[in-house]
Amino acid sequence: MKELFSIDLHDYSENSRVFKRPSARGIIIQEQKIALVYSKKENYYKFPGGGIKLNEDMKTALIREVREEVGLTVISESIKEFGSVMRRQKSNDSSDTVFEQENFYFLCQTENYILEQNLDDYEREAEFVLRFVDIDEAIKTNRDYQSDDKFNEIMIKRDMKVLQLVKEIFIL
Repeated sequence: MKELFSIDLHDYSENSRVFKRPSARGIIIQEQKIALVYSKKENYYKFPGGGIKLNEDMKTALIREVREEVGLTVISESIKEFGSVMRRQKSNDSSDTVFEQENFYFLCQTENYILEQNLDDYEREAEFVLRFVDIDEAIKTNRDYQSDDKFNEIMIKRDMKVLQLVKEIFIL
């Protein structure tokens, strides 16, 4: 998959162990709006998706994660590669660990119904909801986002850059 860009904070020791957590994320465009996860608690947007489990292929992870986070059912035949973003930074959990996440973004379409979300504790606490929004609103919201949690802030800035690329390509 084509690399869109990378983010490396270089805030870790070169001798640090590396924790890899690849993810699959959906780009879902419907009627000039984009389907995103919105955190009501933190006021940010992110692409629906998440971690790829051991021995799980990217498309299966994408379908599972989109379904869990926003209740949308991805049509498997519609999935097309968009690009990847590599993210490297010091882990929030351990000072001697590098968090490395290659985020694989896919264009996809979904069925015309919404099921109940299946959120984990972190997602429930962040009050994740599905929103179909104007892409400029999402970009502005993420551009203005600030947090004491550098880990979250980098995630949101990453998705803001991907939103900007989507806007350029699809003229939304």
